[in-house]
Amino acid sequence: MTRNPFNAGGVPALGTLRITFPLMTAALLTAAISAPAMAAGTIAGTDIENIASATYDSAGGPVTIQSNTLVIKVDELLDVTVLSTDPGDVITSPGATANVQTFQITNNGNGGEEFSLTANVASGGDDFDPTLVEIVIDTNDNGVYDPGVDDIYVSGSSNPALVLAPDQQQVVFVITATPAGVSNANRASVGLTAAALTGTGAPGTSFAGAGQGGGNAVVGTTGADSTDNGFLAVQAASVSLLKSATIVDPFNGNRPVPGAVVTYSIVATVSGSGALNNLVITDPIPAGTQYQAGSITLEAGALTDATDADAGNYNGTRISVAAGNVPAGQTRTVTFKVLIP
Repeated sequence: MTRNPFNAGGVPALGTLRITFPLMTAALLTAAISAPAMAAGTIAGTDIENIASATYDSAGGPVTIQSNTLVIKVDELLDVTVLSTDPGDVITSPGATANVQTFQITNNGNGGEEFSLTANVASGGDDFDPTLVEIVIDTNDNGVYDPGVDDIYVSGSSNPALVLAPDQQQVVFVITATPAGVSNANRASVGLTAAALTGTGAPGTSFAGAGQGGGNAVVGTTGADSTDNGFLAVQAASVSLLKSATIVDPFNGNRPVPGAVVTYSIVATVSGSGALNNLVITDPIPAGTQYQAGSITLEAGALTDATDADAGNYNGTRISVAAGNVPAGQTRTVTFKVLIP
């Protein structure tokens, strides 16, 4: 005969009924404590299990019963951010064919997700539109564009390097060409968008059964896509350096023997159009020679060795001269002397 632990009024027949609802299973608690914190929390597809229990006193002693096991599968949250990581404008020139701009994609979701990429070179509001050459994935993860080594992104195809685990980041390069007719100091905006292949939309949009581990996929606060922009800046002027030396030996000749003094001359020639801003000319003192104090000149004007108000300085290993802003078509000449001991 089965004993009914409750009387007709639904009250325990004997003793006190205690009902317990554990927050999670022991295994899940251990995982929650030991797992690294993710941007979007618990990994998609994780089963959160919960079993309630009740205890009561009976004539035969304490009795414990359990509820059914309730399982909740964590949905996948779709979130991503894109960040331009260039420290400033990327310098280009008229007709340049391989401008490299660097972006970083981060999977801020809680599941593995592949992302599609789109570059925007015609955003408007800037000075010119470059031509998109290609999008390249930094597949060797060295942070540097390596032509022929890094993988070219192929739209509409699977790109394994863009299947990112939660919190994983991937560097991507956008390669563009600059029109020949741009002017000095023109700027262009170049954008990169990354979008979750599972889907995008308003935050909270759900894709039934499409999440990692069999749950749903839910769009997070970024809309499951993200865009950032970097800038190209045209520097139409360019510079070339020509270095020469004259030697005066102790015998009034020009032979490089001990005791001879070598005068180095560096001529910077600016060509193109516009101006080259903040031109600095630097030259290390050659091994086997000794710098001659106070010998730096700019355009035949003497400069001091100290780091002070004038344009020159010597730091013990090299000379440096700040030549300033130099218009195209002009030159700047720097000289200094060393002794062959």
